[in-house]
This record gives sequence, C-alpha cells and structure tokens, in this order.
Amino acid sequence: MIISELRIYPIKSLGGISVPEVVVEPKGFRYDRRFMLVTPAGEFMTQRTNHQMALIDVAINGDTLRVWHRDRPDDVLEVALTLSSSENSGDSGETMLVSIWDSKDVPAELVGAAADQWFTKVLEKPCRLVFMPQTTRRAVDPDYAIDPDNDAVSFADGYPYLLIGQASLDYLNQRAPEPLSMVRFRPNIVVSGSEPYDEDSWAHFRMGEMDFYGVKPCARCVLTTIDPETAKPGKEPLRTLSTYRQWKHKILFGQNVLADLSGENPLGTLRVGQSIDVVRRQEPWLAAPVSVSANE
Repeated sequence: MIISELRIYPIKSLGGISVPEVVVEPKGFRYDRRFMLVTPAGEFMTQRTNHQMALIDVAINGDTLRVWHRDRPDDVLEVALTLSSSENSGDSGETMLVSIWDSKDVPAELVGAAADQWFTKVLEKPCRLVFMPQTTRRAVDPDYAIDPDNDAVSFADGYPYLLIGQASLDYLNQRAPEPLSMVRFRPNIVVSGSEPYDEDSWAHFRMGEMDFYGVKPCARCVLTTIDPETAKPGKEPLRTLSTYRQWKHKILFGQNVLADLSGENPLGTLRVGQSIDVVRRQEPWLAAPVSVSANE
C-alpha cells in the first residue's frame, strides 16, 4: 500500500490543492485549513449552506495564497500564507473569537478589510476571513484523542487528517448511478493498494517514518452531495452509501486520523509514493463489504 495523493485545503470549505509532499504539524498538514470564512458574528461558513464556496479555488505561490472564483479567474485575491509575525500581520492587527461546531470562542486573527470585501462581493453576503495563529489551540474530542493534553486540530471539522482508500471509492462507484470523484470527499490522504474500507480497521499504522492512529470513522454530511464542478446539490453519494455504510443513523466514509508527534522534533514529512504499513488493527464499526461486480 502506498500514498497515492496528498491534499491540503488552505481555506476551510474552499477548493483543495494536490501536493507531492507535505509537512506534518500538530494541527494537521502545514497550511491545511488555517484560514476560515466566518459571519460578522464569528460563526463558521461552509459549502453546506453556501454552495458557491465550492467554485472558489486556491493556489500557493511562494509565501502567498491566491484565491479566485472559477467563473472569474482574473479577479484574484492574494493574502500572506502566515499572518502571525510582525511583517505578515493582518491589515488591522485585530483578533476575534470564532465558533466552529462545538468549539466556541476560538481566537483567530482578522486577515483584513480587502479580503473581507472580496469574499463579501463574491459570496453576496457579509463575511470575514480569519486565520488561526500558532498560539491558538483547538482540542480534539478527548473521547478519541491519543494524547488529550496535546492533540489539536486546525479549522477542520474535528480531526487533523482524513484518510480514504482509493478502493473504497472504487467500490462506491460500482454501486453509484454515476462515477463520483474523490474531490467531493475532501481527504488529506488517499491510499492505493488496500482493500475496500480496509482503512476502517487501521488502529496504528506507519506512513514513511511516522506513526499514525485511526481514531474514528468520518460521518458524512450533505456537503458530499454538492458537485465540486458545478456547486449544484444532489442525492449522491449519500443515497448509495446509506444502503451499505450506515451506522446508528450516520453514514461513514473515510477514517479520521491523528499523528504521533511526541518526539523531540514535532514535525515530519509525507510524500506521494511512500509505503503504508499497518502495525495494529481494530474491530471496524462496520463489517467489510461484500465484493460487487462492475455490472451490478
């Protein structure tokens, strides 16, 4: 088994970037979901209710994050990738408390008026762009943490990494009425060479020279039904997944993962093509699927 793709999402719920290698940091991959759009009151915004966010793409150019709407590629917003320094601070130097799911009063830096105005114009509703500084610690659910005192997450929904096996998507696409891309599931790590949904059982595994832990299957929501190419909502993949991936009224697809960063240097690097070795397995929440033919 090998890593076949690595993806980061610098601004939560906007387009992702496929990269050949990433730096593994305590809150997740470097640059992954360090920015987030919020309402003026500080509530997080996502594609779930703002479908147009699916059409906003991003790219990294040196120390700059470039942002544009797919229908207006010449209207580009540029912001510094890192704000928490004297030379790269936000325009106003202001901070605000933001909320994301059960995480309340999370300290964040305001990027600046130009970014707020750009997103407000593109999304046609008032919003602000915020950044998570290094000093902000948002804890992982202690019920699933490996190290409750240190496990943290960026602006991702709940865990720093999401891993999906390519075979799991292939299995879904054998059942779905039309092929679905991996993009709509927004993984950080895609694995090739495993059996369908084998990642459900990976309690402890190694990628490259680093140790990772599968702590909780990912419960999927309506965001997966938004076509990343058109921003139009539909019924899939939840309709098909509900026929064989439902557990206690939740639909599971992908594995939430934590990294072991307890060594002297709490950083590491992952690269596409590195091998994956399972050290210890756990009983999966759902039984392994029965094989399905391509003609079914």
